[in-house]
Amino acid sequence: MAKSLVVRRAELSKFGGELAQRAAQYVRMSTIHQRYSIENQSAAIAAYAARYSLSIVRTYRDDGLSGLKIEKREGLKQLIFDVCSGRADFSRVLVYDVSRWGRFQDVDESAHYEFLCRHAGIMVEYCAEQFDNDGSLLSSIVKNLKRVMAAEFSRELSAKVHAGQLHLAALGFRQGGPLGYGLCRELIDENRVSKGYLKRGQQKNLKTDHVVLRVGLPKEIEVIQRIFREYVETRKSEEEIVRRLNREGVPNHRGRPWTRRMIDYILRNENYIGNTVYNRESFPLRGRRIKNPPGLWIRTKGSITPAIDRSIFLRAQRRLTLRWQHLTDDELLLRLKALLEKEGRLSEKIINTTLGVPAVNVYDERFGSLRNAYQRIG
Repeated sequence: MAKSLVVRRAELSKFGGELAQRAAQYVRMSTIHQRYSIENQSAAIAAYAARYSLSIVRTYRDDGLSGLKIEKREGLKQLIFDVCSGRADFSRVLVYDVSRWGRFQDVDESAHYEFLCRHAGIMVEYCAEQFDNDGSLLSSIVKNLKRVMAAEFSRELSAKVHAGQLHLAALGFRQGGPLGYGLCRELIDENRVSKGYLKRGQQKNLKTDHVVLRVGLPKEIEVIQRIFREYVETRKSEEEIVRRLNREGVPNHRGRPWTRRMIDYILRNENYIGNTVYNRESFPLRGRRIKNPPGLWIRTKGSITPAIDRSIFLRAQRRLTLRWQHLTDDELLLRLKALLEKEGRLSEKIINTTLGVPAVNVYDERFGSLRNAYQRIG
């Protein structure tokens, strides 16, 4: 976070002619990369400042953050706020290069933040670029080309990373996502020798290491087996199972009361029959989440010790598929609309915890998405 003072424009007169030589620096590093380390950027900026007799009075920084969006980049947001509110006590912003300002997929967004600075009388200067950011035709063309190249680099990198993740998932290695109840993560080396189990929040450090899923504690596996037996053999509803677990005080991995959505997730999770499934959803360039068709899923069979028998899992899937099938589209929407009128609003949590209303995934499957169902009921 920037070490910024609250300085009003009206108070800048005390700097006199020194304001023109006062500069702030903005540094950003998305990952651990030697070329773009914070230290390397700062050194290059310091050399640039010395060459032009500039004094760096502020540092705005974002560590370990992607340049695709501004939302979590508190350093850049603080910089823009200080500039637009007249609190900036400097006349220039020094940045290592165009890509450190951001790899925005919309190059106009990158230009917009620079324009806000320029409009406030503060110039943005790129210290490692081979052009002067002086507004000339040549610099404008080169700068815009650099912005496009920075955005394209992110797109290419994203595609390569995703392809690598698909390959590793096909080999049975875990590629992230929420960890289900009754499961744990084991760290293995390149020879598949165990290096122990990872706790919540821990990550692997070596590129040659991998993470695989394993079944968890025996008492958690017993709970999973009991959930499937009650749902398939004794024909209990998900709501009845939820009430029993909460009444008995059975803990779950979230440390909160059980919900119908948790039970539904367990009943649909192929991890419990030994399979890993990856790429159900995509989140390209941190944009809109996309649900992929089953043909794009990466399913690796037999990579985990099964917690339940495959036959009881398939029986659960049949019941899950058929339980709301008798309802027409209009009847499904009518229940959703009645819930909206009762609650005054709708959310996944409200839908999934209300008796007599199908779970969110039912509306996803029937109407393509929950958003489409919302539109159908106005």
